Amino acid sequence: MNAFLIDTLAAQGWLDEEKMSALRQAVEADSGLSVVDFLRENGWLGEEHLAWLQSQAEPSAEQAGGNDESVIGVVQEGNDGADDARAKGLLPPEVEAGVVLGEDGALRGLNDYLKLGRFYGASDVHVGVYSPPVMRRFGTLVPMWPNAPMLTPAQTERLLLAILTENQKKQLKSRGDVDFCYFSSEQGRFRASVVTQRLGIDGVFRVIDSRVKTMEELGLPEHLKGLTQYNNGLVLITGPGGCGKSTTMAAFIEEVNSTRHDHIITIEDPIEFVFASKHCHITQREVHSHTESFSRALRAALREDPDIIMVGEMRDLETVSLAIRAAETGHLVFATLHTRNAARTLDRVLDVFPVEQQPQIRTMVAGSLRGVVSQQLIPRLDGRGQAMALEILINTRAVEPLIRDAKTFMLPGVMQTGKKVGCRVMDDSLLELVRKGIIAPKEAFERAENKVMFREFLQ
Repeated sequence: MNAFLIDTLAAQGWLDEEKMSALRQAVEADSGLSVVDFLRENGWLGEEHLAWLQSQAEPSAEQAGGNDESVIGVVQEGNDGADDARAKGLLPPEVEAGVVLGEDGALRGLNDYLKLGRFYGASDVHVGVYSPPVMRRFGTLVPMWPNAPMLTPAQTERLLLAILTENQKKQLKSRGDVDFCYFSSEQGRFRASVVTQRLGIDGVFRVIDSRVKTMEELGLPEHLKGLTQYNNGLVLITGPGGCGKSTTMAAFIEEVNSTRHDHIITIEDPIEFVFASKHCHITQREVHSHTESFSRALRAALREDPDIIMVGEMRDLETVSLAIRAAETGHLVFATLHTRNAARTLDRVLDVFPVEQQPQIRTMVAGSLRGVVSQQLIPRLDGRGQAMALEILINTRAVEPLIRDAKTFMLPGVMQTGKKVGCRVMDDSLLELVRKGIIAPKEAFERAENKVMFREFLQ
């Protein structure tokens, strides 16, 4: 139970890393310790927070984050107390999360909005001109509290400029946008984008978990750990924006960090998850802060004795070319792409090259590719979060010639027959979620490639 309460507390982001570490050490030293009493004695949380935490002490198996035995990961389960407050039409900032509205109807500072977003289990917090503060929760944009007033240009400017450094303010003024990672000792890390638009200044903040989740916690199938055990090759993690690619990528890197003794270099824009070196030496570099571009950092990484290289996103021809070269020359490369399935992922990788180079690149990719993991997050039917659907391509002797001979359209058929080695097409994952009653048939139908197989569930 202590482990569950600590994980629940970590997910809320109410304590900084130092206090969370002290709490874990205290529990390890005394397994019978009451987490709530320990927090109360140290004065680290108010009574409202402690009461909510105590209410979580006897969760159901589903609330405790149990994973299905399949490739379905259940994530972002949310906060029951927050849901209850919203259902009653209360103003949860004052009652539940410990933040207070100012005289102008807005929260006092940006950290209060971020605190409320993390409290609700939101993936993103939006602060925009002539819009009420909203958050993306389980894939849908909703107001942060009932009858929230619209923010004025002066309010968004005050909220957003207060967190920018002088260099970031200069970039915002000269370019009109700035992307960065915002860290608050109280609220944790957020991937931030601040832009100027016709009406003023807007900001969007992606909530980053304070702790890197393991592959088991994400519900990823056990055989995917095999992709972390290669000494070289290319592993691609793909999906639409906001589907959790960064979280999955971090879980892969954490698995390497826990089981191998290697040098890991990550190249990100911006750095999201902060890794603590376990068995591996980890170097994290941020584009624009520590290096000029992905391609420049990747070129430098090849001279830094890496074993594993993580590329936050393969955006251009040079970055893709360098990643493939690194995979071919004795490095294990993890990278992300914004594509919806395995076949389109490979076409996207190859299409960035000039036509005359594509035959050679196809041969290189066919030999170096280890696997493709494509994922989607879908609202759960019970409203308690989102479920992960996965498509998995493992490179086998049957897959390699299809890539080399430009027959990627045949990959779904080979994946259907490759289930013994871990392959799975997205439609099968969606079908499993529907049959288990986890997602609505309509949600699966809208995302399916073969829609015929889902029509019987819509009747």
